[in-house]
Amino acid sequence: MSRILGIDPGSRVTGYGLVEGTARQFRYVASGVIRTTGASFPERLRIIFQDLDKLIETYAPDALSVEQVHVRHNVASALKLGQARGAAICAGANRGLPVHEYTPAVVKQALVGSGSADKAQVQYMVRLLLELNRTPPEDASDALALALCHLNQARLSGHLARAAATQWAR
Repeated sequence: MSRILGIDPGSRVTGYGLVEGTARQFRYVASGVIRTTGASFPERLRIIFQDLDKLIETYAPDALSVEQVHVRHNVASALKLGQARGAAICAGANRGLPVHEYTPAVVKQALVGSGSADKAQVQYMVRLLLELNRTPPEDASDALALALCHLNQARLSGHLARAAATQWAR
C-alpha cells in the first residue's frame, strides 16, 4: 500500500491531496489548499516549499504526484506556475521522495476515461472513488486526482513490467 501526495501547484493557491492505497482500493487521508495571497512572489514560493515540507514530515508519503505545466494563453502566468511547481518539487526532492509528473489530460484519462473531461467530471470521480461526503475545493480535488492518477499509473506499470518479464523469460 502506497501513500501518495498529489500537488496542484499555483503561485497563489496550491492544492494538496493525500491518498493511500493501491490502484484498486483507495483511502482518503487529507487534502486542502496552501494560500499565499498578499505575499511577495519570492515569499509565496517560500510558503509553498515550507508548508509542503511540513505536510511531508507529518504524513510521510511514499511519492509526490505533480501536475505538469501547460501554457494556454499567458506566458507570464505559466512561468509563475512553473516556479511554484519547482518549489513543490524541491520540497519532495529535499525529503528524498520520488516525483512523478502528469499532464492534465493524463489525469483526466486515468480518472474519467477521457482526456478532455471537464473539472466537474474529475471532481465527481474523486468524490466517488474516495467515498467522500462532499466535494473538496477545486484545487484540493485536482491534487487528489493527481494522487489517484499516480496509483493507477503505478498499477499499469506493474502489469507492463510483469508482461515484459514473462515475454523475455520465454
